[in-house]
Amino acid sequence: MNHILGLIGRKKELFEKDITNNNKELTDIVSKSSFLVIGGAGSIGQAITKEIFKRHPKKLHVVDISENNMVELVRDIRSSFGYIDGDFQTFALDIGSIEYDAFIKNDGKYDYVLNLSALKHVRSEKDPFTLMRMIDVNIFNTDKTLEQSIENGTKKYFCVSTDKAANPVNMMGASKRIMEMFLMRKSLQINISTARFANVAFSDGSLLHGFNQRIQKNQPIVAPNDIKRYFVTPQESGELCLMSCIFGENRDIFFPKLSEDLDLISFADIAVKYLENLGYEPYLCKDEDEARELAKTLPKEGKWPCLFTGSDTTGEKDFEEFFTDKETLDVNRFENLGVIKNEAIFDEEKLNIFTKMIQGFKQRLSWTKEEIVKEFFKMIPDFGHKETGKYLDGKM
Repeated sequence: MNHILGLIGRKKELFEKDITNNNKELTDIVSKSSFLVIGGAGSIGQAITKEIFKRHPKKLHVVDISENNMVELVRDIRSSFGYIDGDFQTFALDIGSIEYDAFIKNDGKYDYVLNLSALKHVRSEKDPFTLMRMIDVNIFNTDKTLEQSIENGTKKYFCVSTDKAANPVNMMGASKRIMEMFLMRKSLQINISTARFANVAFSDGSLLHGFNQRIQKNQPIVAPNDIKRYFVTPQESGELCLMSCIFGENRDIFFPKLSEDLDLISFADIAVKYLENLGYEPYLCKDEDEARELAKTLPKEGKWPCLFTGSDTTGEKDFEEFFTDKETLDVNRFENLGVIKNEAIFDEEKLNIFTKMIQGFKQRLSWTKEEIVKEFFKMIPDFGHKETGKYLDGKM
């Protein structure tokens, strides 16, 4: 934990006071409750599963499409925490599938359902087919699992949103914004809460996680030098989600309060700290070819080839925000957690038309990115989508 804190330029954990102040009540509630964690083998899913497990729940079931990550989660939990008396099981299932529906029909009784499943990469909007899967996972699977939770008398449904849902500029952020609208509609039937937070440092598939891969494979480190982000550690992401799930009132969105403990840092700056931590001196290259070539020789000299450039790909947001000036905040309830208070504001007709249009595309097995973008604009009229024609997959 402290190792990661140093790399993201911080000295102390963000939510230490809030967890300490509320830990007795947290532990008490968790130990008496049953939980379903959907998408529990991703980085945030694993973090929150561990936070629940170590407080000895009555039942903890974890579902994820990634069989391999699930195996690692169980190994990790057994190696760190051991065993609990409660019912702890993992299931390698796709939540969009018939098998998952049968699994829910077979039991489905949980006090808390936490949905961490998402297509989270901005690069997933580059083609219309992956984009449609993003809509399915981020919006319609959420709505389906919400409906199932309502039918089974679940006390609380928690779902992760993203800072990119506040004034979205990419399809991923917009899909989460639309998801929030679907959540608001169901909030009339079940208590829901969500969280928006910063990048999770070294989370699966993230650029920082990619640094580890590049070192293992003796490849150059590449990072944008003009994009700054807020970072939380995996454990902090789990703590934030659990706090929102247990203590969030209906429609609350939790977010990390900005303070001197949470500062913007560029990916390039983290790359430099990361390499220095491993004992390498960063060597700045002029282009991809030079970086690839030098990767064969420089590491032996204690240097590592780096390519730090400006960002010009579709969907990159210049800055991060956890809330907009139109949202109502409660910043007094917790030390380092802010809460956005929400009314159940949604447009029933718009949600129904959006659902019908997307279903129509699927039935005809044909759609374009432009058609989907058009539907997104109907849902979010001030959507700031900028198409540059360049995508991250077109870069090293």
